Amino acid sequence: MKIENIPIGAPTIIAGHNDSGKTALLDALRFLLDDYEFDEADRSYLPGSDGTRCATTSVEGRFFLDAWEQETFHLDEEARVRRVADDEGSRWEYWAPVPTDERLRSLATTKAAALAALTREFGLKPKSTRQADTRAALQTYAAEHSDGEDWLPAPRELKIRLPRPLMFDGNIADPDQTVKSTLEARYRAHVEDPEFQGRLADLESEVEERIRNESKSLCDHIRRRCPDLESVTVEPDVSFTHRLRGTDLQIARSSTGPVGLARSGKGSNRRVALAIWEWNSDLLAQQDATEADPDQHGEPAPSPVQTIVLYDEPDTHLDYAHQRKLMKLIREQSELPSVSVIVATHSMNLIDGVDIADVVHLKQVDGQTEVERLGTEKHEEIDRFLGKIAASVGLRNSVLLHERLFMAVEGATELQAFPLLFRLREGLSLQAAGIALWACDNNEGALHLAKYLAEHDRKVKLVVDADSRNNKMFQVPNLQRAFGTRYGEITRFVGESQHYNELEELFPDELWARVANERWPRDTPWLAEDFRAHRNGKFSSGVQEMLRAASPIGPKGKPVMMADLALSLRDASEVPQELRDVFEEARTLAEQ
Repeated sequence: MKIENIPIGAPTIIAGHNDSGKTALLDALRFLLDDYEFDEADRSYLPGSDGTRCATTSVEGRFFLDAWEQETFHLDEEARVRRVADDEGSRWEYWAPVPTDERLRSLATTKAAALAALTREFGLKPKSTRQADTRAALQTYAAEHSDGEDWLPAPRELKIRLPRPLMFDGNIADPDQTVKSTLEARYRAHVEDPEFQGRLADLESEVEERIRNESKSLCDHIRRRCPDLESVTVEPDVSFTHRLRGTDLQIARSSTGPVGLARSGKGSNRRVALAIWEWNSDLLAQQDATEADPDQHGEPAPSPVQTIVLYDEPDTHLDYAHQRKLMKLIREQSELPSVSVIVATHSMNLIDGVDIADVVHLKQVDGQTEVERLGTEKHEEIDRFLGKIAASVGLRNSVLLHERLFMAVEGATELQAFPLLFRLREGLSLQAAGIALWACDNNEGALHLAKYLAEHDRKVKLVVDADSRNNKMFQVPNLQRAFGTRYGEITRFVGESQHYNELEELFPDELWARVANERWPRDTPWLAEDFRAHRNGKFSSGVQEMLRAASPIGPKGKPVMMADLALSLRDASEVPQELRDVFEEARTLAEQ
């Protein structure tokens, strides 16, 4: 079985049925990054076999290297690194030029004495007698005397530069593990600091003190978020041999003595876990400043080691309000330059919180996991994909639509055009912004839906053409009866500010002519005057009929015509100002 092309993004959401492979995918990434102990039970079964497992398991990652890494490891900007597990154990390899001398192909595992002998043999002069400098000189020589590329043992220095994984498991039985996972990430960062190399034993107490100080910050944050707790303490037990050996978190209320988090109620566990995630965001935000190594001599300097935060069903036991807070935290982490986030979840609340192109859908086909991704400009395809995800996790539409801003529009034209125009203007999809677009067949249907949602205290925006004012249902007294004093905030008449009647009129004649020549050409070029001639009547109908009659590939309806127009816009500035205002208002409401 081969699973490939899984992005590690900002964030990436992994969705799918139970047992579709979400947790296994996270474990594979942790295995690559040295945070997971491989077990024989992790091997995949061979397709069509009677229970025979594959003999070799490998996980490959493609990484973009900074200038310092490219120069140090003699690699291009994009590097391939994999970890392989077979009968000989596990090992890291990287795709690199193959030295013509076989002795130079395993420098990562060559002993110091042999390295020194090779430098003398080849007449090399390392910067110093240190093993790292000796190996670096030989790697430079090997890169200059190579033939072809293949998998070679990865040097230890390259492995150290791999991203640090930070795992949060919403199903974990022991809540103290969440604390340990958070603090162990910082522990590893301190241990790998070059300042500590060669004198780790002498600095054990110093690292323990740093962890204790950071633990105090965590405890203070938990107390602020959980004011009913009288005290919160963490006592780190640091061992360089056993990593971060313990992080016993205890909480106390005014009426009781300290108790371990694992022995407190589920309600306390959930609130404390969310406080830990909040604190971890602050910790990650400090990482760049503490790890950056500024260049002072014009030479390339290493950038901070990246962190990949892995969430496995973090929404477990969280209600919708807390899921929303969690999604905010995930977004904050994703915005950090040195942090990527990948989330395995069943929560449609989390899935709907990102651009659909950042969703990876896993599914089982004949007992094998397959990957399904979608990045498309067609809104109806996005809806079908969301429907498949909803079906795979057993969610009803009422849950799928929870915690959204609803935008009620007249019909298919807006349904086709608005998602494209919104993405162009705002840089993300309607779904990612938390906006559910509903087409209601006509303006009265849109009004009825908006009124119903408003009556049920749902956030809603009613967007209709300005000519809806001709319908008595859209006169101010009727709108006041429907929405009360908020009718002006809820209702938007597109085109009214410019004395236009409908959406299509917002786009200038010159733009219509340009798009027509690109999308619906005729024997002679289209001119702005051709479209201006329809301004005195029903503009959309006149233009659509003109294009259909004059061009052999003219649009077969107004929805298709407006979708093609929206797809042809080249820049966000071409979105009419009135629509920009509508989108900005909607996005602001969705974020409140």
